[in-house]
Amino acid sequence: MTTAKKATKTVTTNKPAKAAKPAATKAATKAAPAIKKAKPAVKPAEKAKAAKKAKIAPEAAAEETAKLLDSQTVYEGSLFRVQRDHIVEPGGREGYRDIIKHNGSVVILAVAPGKRKKDPWIVIERQYRHAAGQFLWELPAGKLDAGETPLEGAKRELGEETGYSAKKWSPLVEYFASPGFLGESMKVFLAEGLIAGDAHPEEDEKIDFRLVKLSEVLGMADKGKIIDGKTLTTILLYARKLGIKKK
Repeated sequence: MTTAKKATKTVTTNKPAKAAKPAATKAATKAAPAIKKAKPAVKPAEKAKAAKKAKIAPEAAAEETAKLLDSQTVYEGSLFRVQRDHIVEPGGREGYRDIIKHNGSVVILAVAPGKRKKDPWIVIERQYRHAAGQFLWELPAGKLDAGETPLEGAKRELGEETGYSAKKWSPLVEYFASPGFLGESMKVFLAEGLIAGDAHPEEDEKIDFRLVKLSEVLGMADKGKIIDGKTLTTILLYARKLGIKKK
């Protein structure tokens, strides 16, 4: 009996559990300011985004060119000339650069409809390139004549090398093949609605051309059978625009 009474007293002593509620409320109240302090943590992320934008902006607006102190032509041939330029680059660095000056070139991606929309026929050529020391598979291309617009040059080159003309012409991309020393810009045109004709290449050109499915051309590139830069650049970009994914 005495033990039971003691137990009852013990239970009665634990009653002040109600006091725990205010304690929890106070704890929640104290925790609330911690959330408010955490909010400014978002601001550094915003600053990071702003910093990225700030880094891109100078590049987008960077149209400053090198200051030319002196320029000498050290070689001049029928296709290009070599200049030695004494310059101060936009970053302030002074130095000499040997540059190959060139009128620019055009590349023609001539396509004809195939059975599948994403697998058209592509006009490609095979010709010997002494600089590479081998025969290469390439797209029709050539150097611009003086005073000739890129589109005029593209139409002329396609006709000379393959005999084809096209009903529809559209620019695809422009790029520099080797801007470290070569000032040649290559402008690529997409030619559609092909009309066959007679080829009339220049005297020093011996060109074999044929129509090959885009899927086969891509396969040739994957196997290393196409190693010409302008051809790789153009067909891979065109395949991407068609939504073709590598298997």
